[in-house]
Amino acid sequence: MIVKSISTWIEAARLRTLPLALSSIITGSALALFDGAFNLHVLILASLTAVFLQILSNLANDYGDAVKGTDNAGRVGPLRAVQSGAITPAQMRKGIVATAIIGIFMGMWLICEGLSGLSWHYYISFMFLGLVSVVAALTYTLGRNPYGYSGLGDISVFLFFGLTGVLGTYFLHRHELSWGAALMATVLGLFSMGVLNLNNMRDMENDKRCGKITFAARMGLAKAKIYHSLLIVSGLLGTAAFTALNFISASQLLIFLIFPIFIFDINAILKTKDNAKLDPFLKKLSLSTFIFSILFGIGLVWSL
Repeated sequence: MIVKSISTWIEAARLRTLPLALSSIITGSALALFDGAFNLHVLILASLTAVFLQILSNLANDYGDAVKGTDNAGRVGPLRAVQSGAITPAQMRKGIVATAIIGIFMGMWLICEGLSGLSWHYYISFMFLGLVSVVAALTYTLGRNPYGYSGLGDISVFLFFGLTGVLGTYFLHRHELSWGAALMATVLGLFSMGVLNLNNMRDMENDKRCGKITFAARMGLAKAKIYHSLLIVSGLLGTAAFTALNFISASQLLIFLIFPIFIFDINAILKTKDNAKLDPFLKKLSLSTFIFSILFGIGLVWSL
């Protein structure tokens, strides 16, 4: 019974989304090392904070969509925990609170470690940023006016998985920012938007029936596919630009090994007519982005 309960919570945490959360941490840390600064404690604590914030978002999304009726028999994706009855709404609320507490604790520990020696206003700024991150994770589907139901999820993903994740990690390592880090933060943000867009294209019809008007739902499937292609291609071009501007060693070309997978998937997505068949591409893009960050990091570190 205990094993079953644990497996239910693990499933609700949606482990397949965690590689995407770690991608920005890996990228930001690799960039900092490339630019001459690295703190192992920051890497570990930032990774743990990102994982718990992602799990918090997943649990809150599971609960929010269930109580609003968006998770129903018409939904295309995997069965959710509250929707299926595997976890009751009351249990999920407790899980959300517990995960938020752990995430906040890890975030505060990260801030203390990463900002050691800096003036107090940096601590205030990062604590505010952390609080905003927690609120954003909760209010995507929770509350009276969840922003995920108004087509603002794409902007949130870009800000938190891209700019905040990469630039925040980079700063905690190096105590300053760079244009190169900003460029790669944009790239990770674009790829993360692509993951969300795939999710929203998959569930588009049911979302519209339930009043969840995502950006993909506003555009329609055909335009959402073009939008998706532009996101991924722009990210690849941004990566090529960074490599060209910061080229030192042939090891940095490792990143281009993953490019064909992104391009192949774009082509396959454009040809897919059944929304339900878009689901495998969601997991694939998340994992591809994770591998992208690892290859990018290896290429940078190897070039030193």
